[in-house]
Amino acid sequence: MTHVPPQTRPADSCPVPHFPPVRVRGGHPRLRRLLRHRRRALAVGLAMTAAALVATAPRAPAPPPAQEAAAAEPAREGRPLPVSAERARVTAPVRIADADTVRLLRPGDRVDVIAADGSSGGGAQPRVVAAGARVAEVPEPGDGPAESGALVVFSVPRDTAARLAGAAASMRLAVTLR
Repeated sequence: MTHVPPQTRPADSCPVPHFPPVRVRGGHPRLRRLLRHRRRALAVGLAMTAAALVATAPRAPAPPPAQEAAAAEPAREGRPLPVSAERARVTAPVRIADADTVRLLRPGDRVDVIAADGSSGGGAQPRVVAAGARVAEVPEPGDGPAESGALVVFSVPRDTAARLAGAAASMRLAVTLR
C-alpha cells in the first residue's frame, strides 16, 4: 500500500484522510461453501420455500363426528359408505320387464326407472320412479322364462328404493339409459 503524502494531493479533493481498505477476515465458512455451490443453494432455498408453503397452507375442515365414525368402519365390498342417514344409498334388486334391455346395462350406468301399468286398458300414465339410478350389478339370467324380465341391482337412496319396491310389486318396470 502506498500512502500519498499530503503535499501531492490535489487541492479539490475531500478533507477525509486516506486510509487503507478494510478487509474482513474469517467470515462464515458454511456460507462461503454454499455460495460456491450455487445449484445446491438454489435447491435448499426451493425446499425451504416449499416447506414454508405447506406449513402455512389452509387445512380442510374436519369432518363431522358421524362421518368420522362411518369412515373408520371398513367398507363392505362394492357398497359405498352412507354420507348421511337420510340420503344413505342402498342396493335395490328390481325385476325389469324387458330382459333384452337389461342385457344393454353395465355396472356404473345411470338409468331412469319407469313404472307403467301392465294392463292394456290404458290405466295410469307411465311415471319415473327413480331418476339417475346407478346400476350396481346385472346378475346372470336365471332358468325362468324370458317373459318374466330380468333382475337388475340398483344403488339408490333409501327413499327411492322404497318407491322402486312398491312400483315393482304392482307395475311393470322399464329403464331408459342416460
